[in-house]
Amino acid sequence: MAVSNNITACVTLMALICAVPVIASGVWFASAQGEECARLARWPVAILGGLILLAALAGFVGAYWNRRRLLAFYLFAMAALIALLIALLVFAFAVTRGSGAYPVLGREYDEYRLDGFSMWLRGYVDPARWEGIRSCLAVSDTCKKLARQAGYVTADQFYQSRLTPLQSGCCKPLSVCGFGYVSPTVWTNPARPVSDPDCGLWSNDPAQLCYECESCRAGLLAALRSQWHKANIALVVATVSLVFLYLIGCSAYKNAHAEAIYHRYKW
Repeated sequence: MAVSNNITACVTLMALICAVPVIASGVWFASAQGEECARLARWPVAILGGLILLAALAGFVGAYWNRRRLLAFYLFAMAALIALLIALLVFAFAVTRGSGAYPVLGREYDEYRLDGFSMWLRGYVDPARWEGIRSCLAVSDTCKKLARQAGYVTADQFYQSRLTPLQSGCCKPLSVCGFGYVSPTVWTNPARPVSDPDCGLWSNDPAQLCYECESCRAGLLAALRSQWHKANIALVVATVSLVFLYLIGCSAYKNAHAEAIYHRYKW
């Protein structure tokens, strides 16, 4: 192989390695959503990573065996896939910008409101889709696990715990409602009811709890947002690496093309 082809082969091999964290992020994101009864854009990241892997593999074969058509396909496909990956990252950062979380005095955990999230995310928990999510949450371990924890004997112990967004939104009433603590999922009615709609939706029935509450929908979106931000770290690193490798690959391809022309005219 020519020197330029050697460089291109190394670059495509490194691009192939960079596709692994993209695939891993997509698979992790999909499995994490499955545990929390969500189905929001589960597989596009993993599919995009798989396409990057195939394109890089084609580029490596083209560079190693000097197949210029495969190399050209690699450069074209990788440019399109990197553009899609960047567009996905920009979209993810745009729709997950608001957190919906707000602190509560005397509580270690946050509580959540729907109006703190983007319109696109709020559309995911519309009434038509929420019925299926609610049924899934009711039979999941999200609140059952919290109810089984023996460490919350007193209200103060519970208030100083670190709840997940779903536990905070779905497994207990809002703090503003003024319910009295009995256990993590059992509360006594306040003497003076509050007008917040979520307060009237709370029930000590384990099959109901606050699954119909707006705070539960907000908690689900907060969990999704947190997952997206974790996945985005790996995706940003992979994207920067792929762009850098792509520029090197373009340069090496041009040099290989120039070498081929030189040898043709030399002979």
